[in-house]
Amino acid sequence: MTPQAPTPAYRRLSIEERRSQLLDAALSLFAHRAPEDVSLDDVAEAAGVSRPLVYRYFPGGKQQLYEAALGSAAEELRHCFDEPHVGPLLLRLSRALDRYLAFVEQHGTGFSALLQGGSVVETSRTTAIVDGVRRAAAEHILSHLGVVEPGPRLRMTVRMWITAVEAASLIWLDEGRQPPADELRDWLVEQLVALLEVTARRDPQTQTLIQALAGDD
Repeated sequence: MTPQAPTPAYRRLSIEERRSQLLDAALSLFAHRAPEDVSLDDVAEAAGVSRPLVYRYFPGGKQQLYEAALGSAAEELRHCFDEPHVGPLLLRLSRALDRYLAFVEQHGTGFSALLQGGSVVETSRTTAIVDGVRRAAAEHILSHLGVVEPGPRLRMTVRMWITAVEAASLIWLDEGRQPPADELRDWLVEQLVALLEVTARRDPQTQTLIQALAGDD
């Protein structure tokens, strides 16, 4: 008789591994369907587990699972702007936007539902999670600009640009990912420079910053 290959030993997942598995399954579903269209049964099926097991890890049901998945996605978005402070500023910003647009493309439907709001599972907590990403992105940008204590005009300019990036991303998805991502990235970088130049006409701090950018190779 031909000897049979040994059956791989079953390994029970740790609590963190199981929780991560369920969150990954939920995020994959939210990436292609609006949150209200995803059920716990859908998540259980995607993860290859039973519905009671999902409840064991998320006793608050779908709302708790959605908020946890949103928090996981938000952490990934925060890391998009976590770029080393090495090399020319605009090149650093381009790399950050490359990661951001890759995330947008991967999580298309979920990203749209997240930013456009109106979901039946949207709460003050989910809104706070999204706003936290925006604030973290603004702090990263200001840090790369080398500004320790930004004035109100400069801070507003950066936050306006982040809002414009979000809006452009949503339109980009609606327009079938056109223009190509690299063109959109360059366009968005140019828009930040243009916004800073306009602000510099009224704000000495931003004017000094623009002068520094002009000499940034």
